[in-house]
Amino acid sequence: MVLLKNIETFTLVAQTQSFAEAARQMRVARSVVTTRIKQLEEYVGVPLFHRSTRIVRLTETGKIFLRDCEDLVVRANNLVDQMRTTKGSPTGILRVHALTGLVLGHFASVLNGFQEAYPDIRLELSVSDSAIDPVKMGVDCALQIFPPLSVDLVSKPLFPVRRVFCASPKYLKAKGAPQKPRDLHNHKLGLYSRYPSRDRWTFHRDGHQDSLYLNAKLLTNSVHLLQEYALEHAGIVCIPTLVASRPLMSGRLELVLPQYTLSSFNLSAVYAATSRNAFKLRLFIEHISSHFGHVPPWDADLIARGLIPEKIFTTDRPAIP
Repeated sequence: MVLLKNIETFTLVAQTQSFAEAARQMRVARSVVTTRIKQLEEYVGVPLFHRSTRIVRLTETGKIFLRDCEDLVVRANNLVDQMRTTKGSPTGILRVHALTGLVLGHFASVLNGFQEAYPDIRLELSVSDSAIDPVKMGVDCALQIFPPLSVDLVSKPLFPVRRVFCASPKYLKAKGAPQKPRDLHNHKLGLYSRYPSRDRWTFHRDGHQDSLYLNAKLLTNSVHLLQEYALEHAGIVCIPTLVASRPLMSGRLELVLPQYTLSSFNLSAVYAATSRNAFKLRLFIEHISSHFGHVPPWDADLIARGLIPEKIFTTDRPAIP
C-alpha cells in the first residue's frame, strides 16, 4: 500500500511538475510528498526527477517509469472503486470545474440527480468562464467549450452549444431590427471574446453562407455580462442559448436575424487520460449525457416555440482558450 501511494504521488508530481502543487492536490504537507518521492527513488534505485529551485522535471529513467505508473494508478483506483461499489454506492470526492453559464442556469438538477444516484460521492464544484488545465488546477474534470490546453488531456463531447444574436424589444423598437447580417454594422454589438474568429462571422440560411467582419462595441469574456447588456437595452449581443433561453422564452429578449443560423460548439468533458478517479468520473459523465441528451432541454423549448430550427451547424474550431 505504501509503494502504491508513493507511485501515485510520483505520477502527480510528474503531471503538475511541482512538489507543492502535488501536495496541495493530495491535501498533505509538502514534506510528505518529498519523503514519498525519496522512498520511491531509493526503492527503484535511480533518480526520477531533476530538481531545481524553479522547475521539477523527469529524468530519462523517470519518463520511462511514468508510462507504466500512470496506468497502474488508474487501474488500482478503478479496482478499489469497483470493489467498494459491490458493497454499496461508490465513495470519495469528485472535483469538477464548469462554465458559469451552465452552472447558474441548468446544473442544479444534474447535481441533485447524481447525488441521489450516488449519495456517498461528494462533489466539489468550481466555476469560471475560462479554459483550464484540470491536472494543474487539481480537478478531475472541466466542463467547457474550449479545446484542451494539453495533448495529454481527453475531450469527450457532451452536447452542442448554440449561439444566437438577440436584443431587448425596447432596443429593437428604437433602433430597428436588422433584416440581413450586414445590417449589424449599424448597431452596437456585444460579443464574447473567446469565440473563434470573433471578428469574422458566418451566417447560414437555406444552404447558403454569408460571411462578414463585425466590430464589437463591447468585447468581454462573460456571457452573463452580455446578457445584462442586452437586457439594459444597450445593444445586440451574441450569447449561447443555454444563457439566452429564459429571457427569450419570457419575451425580455428577442432573436435578431432568426432566419439565419450560426455554427455551434460542443460542450465537452475535459480530463486527464490517467485520472485517479476514472470510475467516478465515468459515472458522472454518463449521468450528464443522459440528463441533457443530444438536444438540451433549453434548446428543445426554443425549438418547440419555433424560435430556433432543429438543424444545427457544427464547427471544428472550438472557442479560443
